[in-house]
Amino acid sequence: MQKEAIIELQQVTKDYGNGKGVFNLSFSVPKGEVFGYLGPNGAGKTTTIRQLMGFIRPGQGICRMLGMDCFLQAKEIQKHTGYLAGELAFPEDMTGLGFLKFMAEMKGMENHAYMESLMERFGLNPHGKIRKMSKGMKQKIGIVNAFMHQPEVVILDEPTSGLDPLMQNEFVDLVLEEKKKGTTILMSSHIFEEVEKTCDRTAIIRSGRIATVEDMKALAGKRKKIYRVTLENAALAEKFLKEPDVKPWHHSGMKESLLPNQIEITVSGSLPGTLRKLADFGVQDLEVRNQSMEELFFQYYGGENGTS
Repeated sequence: MQKEAIIELQQVTKDYGNGKGVFNLSFSVPKGEVFGYLGPNGAGKTTTIRQLMGFIRPGQGICRMLGMDCFLQAKEIQKHTGYLAGELAFPEDMTGLGFLKFMAEMKGMENHAYMESLMERFGLNPHGKIRKMSKGMKQKIGIVNAFMHQPEVVILDEPTSGLDPLMQNEFVDLVLEEKKKGTTILMSSHIFEEVEKTCDRTAIIRSGRIATVEDMKALAGKRKKIYRVTLENAALAEKFLKEPDVKPWHHSGMKESLLPNQIEITVSGSLPGTLRKLADFGVQDLEVRNQSMEELFFQYYGGENGTS
């Protein structure tokens, strides 16, 4: 039995001219799914989210959440939705606690227990003025504000920006807990690891258009093993790349970090045969890693920047 679509976009377009905007976006998110929305900066992620939240009206197409029109019924939708903006804007003269209590009152929250547990969980000291807080502390306020009223839907735009690795892991755990509760979450991100850990499916947006919507398990199954080989000198490394069944691993989207005598390869023939060849070339070191999700996205969908 197919679950009801909590978030639904059909042929949504917002054209700002000069190729900027989003074009013919179509995807849906069923109840209880964590849906990743992935793409480079400027690809159209925030424009999509602003339409979902009812801040801007689509030029054409249907944009619905909880069965309601995102623009015409934005006020009602927002009662049931948690939202974390990509660019946070808080009243700078308020304290963090003052702001959260103000928002709790706006959301009709009578019990602050969950809000307080989230503050403790993320190590949020809410008593100082917001204007004096670090980027990471402001981000924690945004996360608490998005989840504290336990909404049906949560929309997150770059949710771990400014957080240290420990807090990023805490955020991942929170999302997984919310998924178990049946919360529907759409998460825009360019951090591939957190998408991989949390999302059931992911849409890839590039230049304002959906390139694909993929099941994360299926996508992870397409990952290759990459072998980083260190040889005695650059001449030997270049010579080895000319051997049959040796495929150099090039990825223009990633920063180059190889030394002149290092190469990265994938193996198209037999692995034992390749290892024997390496022994003949006097390999000095061999590292094996799984292709990162970022590399996989670049491999399948290209790495050029979007324009929106």
